[in-house]
Amino acid sequence: MKFGILVNEGPFTHQASDSAYRFAEAALAKGHEVWRVFFYHDGVNNSNKLAEPQSDDRNLVKLWSELGREHDLDLVVCVAAALRRGIKDELLAAGFRISGLGQLVEAGIQADRLVVFGD
Repeated sequence: MKFGILVNEGPFTHQASDSAYRFAEAALAKGHEVWRVFFYHDGVNNSNKLAEPQSDDRNLVKLWSELGREHDLDLVVCVAAALRRGIKDELLAAGFRISGLGQLVEAGIQADRLVVFGD
């Protein structure tokens, strides 16, 4: 099955980011395809390379980057949501790219299922 994933919450304020990451990881492990992960609203904070969680906490920015590199995932950050939060290209962690809502629409069309995490 081909999945699109929409992440609407930041990495440190809500369980949605963790759940989205674990879902993507599990889907890939079972042989499914993750066609695109789209980060929207506060979810764009998952792409900020300046995030420095405590050493005993998980680092979702790093985890998303590594998963993206390992599986050649398309990690797309909404341009409008990113700019509202001060995130520009130079602040993106490895593997993320900024683009528009058309990428979310395309994910909904191309994927068999679009799975949404967060409000």
